[in-house]
Amino acid sequence: MQLSVATVLQESAARHGDRIAVVDGDVRVSYRTLWREALRFAARLRAHGIGPGDRVALLLPNTVDFPRAYYAVLAAGGTVVPVHALLVADEVVHVLEHSGCRAIVTAEPYGPVARAAADAAGVEVLHVQTDGDDEQLSGAEPRDADDTAVILYTSGTTGRPKGALLTHANLVMNASVCAQDLFALTPDDVVLGCLPLFHSFGQSCAMNAALRAGSTLVLCPRFTGPGALELMVREGVTVFMGVPTMYHALVEAADRDERRPALRMAVSGGAALPVALFERFETTFATMLLEGYGLTETSPAATFNQPAFGRRPGTVGHPIWGVEAGIADAETDDRTVLLPDGEVGEVVLRGHNIFAGYLDDAAASAAAVVDGWFRTGDLGVRDAEGRLSIVDRKKDLIIRGGFNVYPREVEEVLARHPAIAQVSVIGLPDEQRGEEVCAAVVLRPGATDSGEDIVAWARERLGRHKYPRVVRLLSELPLGPSGKILKRELQKECG
Repeated sequence: MQLSVATVLQESAARHGDRIAVVDGDVRVSYRTLWREALRFAARLRAHGIGPGDRVALLLPNTVDFPRAYYAVLAAGGTVVPVHALLVADEVVHVLEHSGCRAIVTAEPYGPVARAAADAAGVEVLHVQTDGDDEQLSGAEPRDADDTAVILYTSGTTGRPKGALLTHANLVMNASVCAQDLFALTPDDVVLGCLPLFHSFGQSCAMNAALRAGSTLVLCPRFTGPGALELMVREGVTVFMGVPTMYHALVEAADRDERRPALRMAVSGGAALPVALFERFETTFATMLLEGYGLTETSPAATFNQPAFGRRPGTVGHPIWGVEAGIADAETDDRTVLLPDGEVGEVVLRGHNIFAGYLDDAAASAAAVVDGWFRTGDLGVRDAEGRLSIVDRKKDLIIRGGFNVYPREVEEVLARHPAIAQVSVIGLPDEQRGEEVCAAVVLRPGATDSGEDIVAWARERLGRHKYPRVVRLLSELPLGPSGKILKRELQKECG
């Protein structure tokens, strides 16, 4: 079967040609224009010898150049390799060499890093150029549904990042299910594109889903709470998608700005959203907030709090259309042993969203998919209604004196402390107990509580093995570009 992610934009250009596809500051680009620009750049790629199956890296900010280049590479029949914006040149070299990229497309402020990496890897540097009377392709190059469309490099929590192979079928299905079943997007919707487009959440759930539905994508190159609030009000944003740290920044900004966008829904993913923050956001913005779950290897959407099934804060809902979720024995690696509802185990998934494997890593691919189920590395539990709750990452589990402590459970309690703005719980090495529970805390403005005050408060609300004996007061938590808290950096800082 032939299928290309490029048809997401191609078909919307045919259906909604004059509607605005992307807003980038003062620049407004219609669907028809965006598709023509992508085809024009695709012709330039062909002129540089790039064709079906060739890989092209993108090191671009959240501007209209990203969708221009993304769909151009796909229209030319190539494979897109998005590059993490915070990588240094040596790390970009690894991505270019490991993936076998023919070229890297870049723009400021990433030009110096891209050029240094390209020189070291011996690949060409290209810039998006869509003006003039250059030739354009007549349409998207046909591809097989199982061909690789995008190679997304994982964050590399253990060793070098791995290249996850996502097919055209993976991404078209994920964009379609998100647009139609999960978000019910229409051409009248305006979606805020503040998530990094090199990341699967921003790329698939925001960009591809919005363009699949004919909605307008409003790009935000650099996220801040006040800036995002201003942009949403000005552009009439109806759908916000973000990670928990973005939700925190927005509610804090809303305390100082009475304006509110006319949101009809908000979507949270990327990390667990504390229930206290969930409730505060819904109250502040008077909108429905829905939490979902997914990973790079699942394209990414896997489960979602779908209103039709009844949403429940603190859970990540039911599997999306065409996907199954189960709970497996986390201690059994060579086979998948499913557990009954109510038992904690490793979340496993199967369906149209599961990636094709890791590039040139047969061992990691075999370990990731066992008996047809993708092993997520997350601990979770499923209730009798099929609703999934994420307990924690397997690797984040704290074992204190032989007792399992799930950081998320402790974080949920501490998030309700009136003086705490943000919190992340980690395990620190301890000679007597093996590990000790540590809470890294950012206080609200004006709060004067000490670490001892927080320990005493937590002792009254958590079991003796759970409450943090160590509290570190920080000015901010270390964040990755997608807004996730970097727990490894915290362990270095707090240890």
